[in-house]
Amino acid sequence: MKKLSCNGYKASFLWRSLPNRFPQHVPPPLHFLFRNLYQKPIFTHTLLHIKCTSITSRNLQVRAHTYLATQLFDKMPHRRVQDFKNAKGHEIFQLVKLVKENPDILSTSQAHGLALKAGMLAHLPTVTTLLIIYSSTKHFSSSLALFAEIMSKDVVTWNAIMTACIKNKFFEFAVKFFAEMVNEGKEFDSATLVIVVSALSNMRDLRKGMIVHCSSVKMGMFSDSLLGNALIDFYAKCSDLSSSECVFGEVECKDIVSWNSIISGCIYNGHPEKSLWYFKQMANLEKGTDSVSLSCAIAASACLDEFSCGQVIQGWGIKLGYEESCHLSVANSLISLYSQSGNIDAAEYVFNIMKQKDIITWNSMISGFSLNGKVGEACDALHEMQFTRTLKPDAVTLISIIPLAAEFMLLRKGRAIHGFTIRREMGAELSVMNGLMDMYFKCKRVKDAEHLFLNMATKDLISWNTIISGYSQNGLCREAQSLLKKFHSWNSECSLSTLLGILPACDSPISIQFGRLIHSWEVKLGFVNNIIIVNSLICMYISCGDLVASFKLLEEIAYIADVDSWNTMISGCTQKCHFSEALNAFQLMRLKFNINNDTITLVNVIPACGNLELTCEGKSIHALALKTSAGQDIRVQNALITMYGKLSDVESARLVFELCFHHNLCSWNCMISALAQNNNAKEAIEFFCLLKFEPNEITMATVLSAFRQLGLIRHGKQIHAYLIRYGFYKNAFVAAALVDMYSSCGRLDIASRVFQNSAERSVAAWNSMISAYGFHSKGLVDQGYWYYTRMLDEFGVQPSTEHHVCVVDMLGRSGKLQQAYNFIKDLPSQPDPGIWGALLSTCNYHGDLQLGKQVASILLLLKPENVGYHLALSNIYVASGSWKEAGELRDIVHLKGLKKSAGYSLIDVGSS
Repeated sequence: MKKLSCNGYKASFLWRSLPNRFPQHVPPPLHFLFRNLYQKPIFTHTLLHIKCTSITSRNLQVRAHTYLATQLFDKMPHRRVQDFKNAKGHEIFQLVKLVKENPDILSTSQAHGLALKAGMLAHLPTVTTLLIIYSSTKHFSSSLALFAEIMSKDVVTWNAIMTACIKNKFFEFAVKFFAEMVNEGKEFDSATLVIVVSALSNMRDLRKGMIVHCSSVKMGMFSDSLLGNALIDFYAKCSDLSSSECVFGEVECKDIVSWNSIISGCIYNGHPEKSLWYFKQMANLEKGTDSVSLSCAIAASACLDEFSCGQVIQGWGIKLGYEESCHLSVANSLISLYSQSGNIDAAEYVFNIMKQKDIITWNSMISGFSLNGKVGEACDALHEMQFTRTLKPDAVTLISIIPLAAEFMLLRKGRAIHGFTIRREMGAELSVMNGLMDMYFKCKRVKDAEHLFLNMATKDLISWNTIISGYSQNGLCREAQSLLKKFHSWNSECSLSTLLGILPACDSPISIQFGRLIHSWEVKLGFVNNIIIVNSLICMYISCGDLVASFKLLEEIAYIADVDSWNTMISGCTQKCHFSEALNAFQLMRLKFNINNDTITLVNVIPACGNLELTCEGKSIHALALKTSAGQDIRVQNALITMYGKLSDVESARLVFELCFHHNLCSWNCMISALAQNNNAKEAIEFFCLLKFEPNEITMATVLSAFRQLGLIRHGKQIHAYLIRYGFYKNAFVAAALVDMYSSCGRLDIASRVFQNSAERSVAAWNSMISAYGFHSKGLVDQGYWYYTRMLDEFGVQPSTEHHVCVVDMLGRSGKLQQAYNFIKDLPSQPDPGIWGALLSTCNYHGDLQLGKQVASILLLLKPENVGYHLALSNIYVASGSWKEAGELRDIVHLKGLKKSAGYSLIDVGSS
């Protein structure tokens, strides 16, 4: 290195450039020369500081060198104003520029102070650079103050302050500055319009953006490709994709940004197929691609479920050098693609090989685990993310995992997330609070959801919709209706979600008036032709028992009704046991309105045939299913097995079961149930022993029914122990089956204990308990009737036909025939034939000819083809000595070809 004399210090430019003469990796000589300087000009200190910092950026000893450089600058013995005034303007400007490029050199205020002392605030390039520095360091108020002090502003200065506004998300300020610039008659350039369009894009202000667009065309600035790209993005974000495509077509020199803007814009507006089309055009024109293009194309493939296409794009990206381990945007899109395709292992592999991860990466991975039901993995990823130093979970992270806690009713996890939001002071994040409220409702924690709602500082439309829907889902219909009235006073406008959330609260005849009010509200809001709300209204009218209104509404929208509308009608009728109406709707759909059924239609109409015991119609629908692909659907096959079981055609049920290509647990349950219902209990148990799946609650309830038929209480106790061991005993259906089995086997004491210890007492459990007290002649009729009266008053269980049958049978068996008859007469609705049949059986048991004939006349009008009712009346005639009438009745049965299935008896030897 050439030797330099220290006596030449007066040549200040030499000393200022001196640090640049040394090798960049040797900072000690700089320090040595600095200590031997006789005079230490201010800029020598500053440039030395800059040099040490630049060396730091390329050296492992970052902290040590930065500390050294800062100490040297702070130990400057004199910082006289005269030193700065003697400095040349370009030197100050260069210094400020270096501060902009290396923010660790000086603080922004120090750089501002140096320029102020040197009198450089009148130098526009220096001031503009300071504006940019302030905006980059989040000192927006200082940017505004500095801008206000500038007397003469040029277009670059105006652009700088508007850019500062956008960087700090004050988009309205940027537009106001532009308006002020125009009002003062200042000239602007295309860069100004690019900045303004960017601000309007974030504001989603379509009208003002169109004005700026017109101005650019009028002033001849539209040919600028940067402005064209900004306008493409602007129109796309304002949901005006057609204008975005039009601008894209008019841009003469399309670059990579132009193509990326239109590709991402199509995805943003819900047109992934267009996004892929533009990507293919871009590739065919050999315009080149970057990580943004690839990530957008992969995201579009995921939206379209075109997973193979996404993998092809991934392979092409790797060929071009965009490996997922190095490019964040590409890797994030791949994680989402694989997660949506169900290949969570591939998504996790991409996640693990990434060299760098951002918040979007973690959110995508957690969302992928949630989407695929991986509860443990999602929670583990959340915990791992919390331990990272640079990244912390945000609102998007929590929104990804809260639905998982709600779906699987993971109350403990949900509470932990709630606690995390409190610690992180995220109470203002409405999306998170709404998600937590929904989680509490789905976990049946209504009080917690109410508390959260009441303590929310601000509430939006989604908050109100969530709590109204939550009340409806939890059977709190009155509370939901009351809250809707409060919501209407808070906000007069309802959304579609509001109406969809409140309609399930109208689920009984007493809610019909409120349901009609919602219907009129829907008409007023202009949702008349909205097929989703109309389908919900049809379901509401069926739930309220107004079938006429539901059919009328369906016919009114026949011109827009689709198969889903008819499925809503058919499934609603089937679920509410209006089986004849379900079949009528099915016939109207196919014959009058010429709408083809789908799988869901058949799944809902087949049970109607089974419950109505319509063998011919059931086989016709079976044949219809075989003509289409629906016949191979496992749901249809399971429904057919159940139907044939109810039609007492066990062989047909078995044939359908054997022809199934892929059995599931439901298939086995349906077959076991069909056998048990038709007194084939032994074969049902044999089928259970061949079961290839883990049994569920339905399986166990069906098997208990088979043990009840065979009187195998010893085996039933073994099943009971199995249920306790694996937690099945908490299920309402299993508890009802246990009560029924023990009571039928004579162990009323155990049946009563099971009922009392049931966590949830279902309709079936009440039926079993009431009938148990009636069957066992132990003077417990009053006890059984007491249980019946408690159902509605204390437990809120609405008595059904099954309960009425049990009460009538219980009263009749105890000899209280007239009380049973009065009970039927006092029922609020038309009695079901099964209720009259129970009374007829007890009349036969007690030989009450007069009441038996009266009841039989009613039954033979309702069910003329039921052989059991004919034989019961015949037995009553025989018991009373009326042999002639009995013979005539049996002749009628013979002429009609009615037959009664033979019964049999079994005992369990050695049972306890």
